Amino acid sequence: MTIGVNTRLLLSGKLEGIGYFQYQILQRMCKRHPEDKFIFFFDRKYSPEFVFSDNIIPVTVPLPARHPLLWKIYFDYLLPLYCKKYHIDVFFSPENYIPVLKHTPVVCTIHDLNFYHNDKYIGSNSHQRYFMKYFPLNARKSDKIITVSNFSKNDIIESFVAESDKIEVVYNAANKVYQPQSEDKNRVTRTKYTGGKDYFYFVGAIHKRKNLVNIFLAFDEFKKKTGSDVKLVIIGGKKWWHGEIEDTYNNIQYKDDVVFTDRLEAKQVALIASASCGLLFPSLFEGFGIPVVEAFACGVPVITSNTTSLPEVAQDAALLVNPYSVEDIAEAMGRIYTDRDLCKQLIEKGFQRNKYFDWDNSAEKLWNIIKSVSR
Repeated sequence: MTIGVNTRLLLSGKLEGIGYFQYQILQRMCKRHPEDKFIFFFDRKYSPEFVFSDNIIPVTVPLPARHPLLWKIYFDYLLPLYCKKYHIDVFFSPENYIPVLKHTPVVCTIHDLNFYHNDKYIGSNSHQRYFMKYFPLNARKSDKIITVSNFSKNDIIESFVAESDKIEVVYNAANKVYQPQSEDKNRVTRTKYTGGKDYFYFVGAIHKRKNLVNIFLAFDEFKKKTGSDVKLVIIGGKKWWHGEIEDTYNNIQYKDDVVFTDRLEAKQVALIASASCGLLFPSLFEGFGIPVVEAFACGVPVITSNTTSLPEVAQDAALLVNPYSVEDIAEAMGRIYTDRDLCKQLIEKGFQRNKYFDWDNSAEKLWNIIKSVSR
């Protein structure tokens, strides 16, 4: 069988969210099935690190698809020609962009519908218009839809009127580098980032959807109530920094206790996680929320939202808060900081919950789905 794969988001040094999902799933699937051929379609010069095995043929389609007009040309005109050239039996897209193929089954992935519910999270009107028009259409045209939580599955059914048996849940998981470190290593990490002080950490895009405004306000409230010297470490690029997020940060009392690291590699994030008081992740909308299971794997408590997919992922292994309530988030931080017994309980539950999510199992489930639609 020859599988065509949209690898548009396999970008070296920039594996976040969907790109990370692609990386973890595809490397396992390709290595486990050497008898089959995988055609990786890149929209720009690719990195050799993404050619995971000998059964992968990397193909560069000469059009960087980074704008709605270019998406249209890339997926509607160029990719179909390349799929025909390489005699594709099945096409898999780890995102909800698919080529127009008349006789080839397609499996697409819809991670979440945040764009559908919250247009303010999409920076460009042209992007939003494209998503609203083509994502429902692509969902209907696909033979199978992959999503990453039951929350997202139900959301797709209700929003796009897709059939339930057409949608399969394939969970995300933590990278194997996320694990508890020795106290000596934790001490070195704390010294490096916070001068030896305790800290909570956030990891993710600096974006409205991630709720940085309420994170900063809650951290300020926590500091005022406890008088502690605890710091807050923010891991992520400042692409959407300017505006409300920056203004809120500039106006909090304890902004000097906030440490920014920019984007870091997984190994460094794992060290920061292990040495922390806990993860602060009260996101407003998530299709899954990988930082939650990464924190579980590192053996640290988690504060996350009681909305969207996050209760499904965390269950009782985290403190669930109202992400719109600064007081709720601050109170949870106080509980984690002062209640050692609670932390021990959450850590143990987190270890157990993390066992439920496994990239190997997810890759095999996806492979079986792809086989089921092949002709």
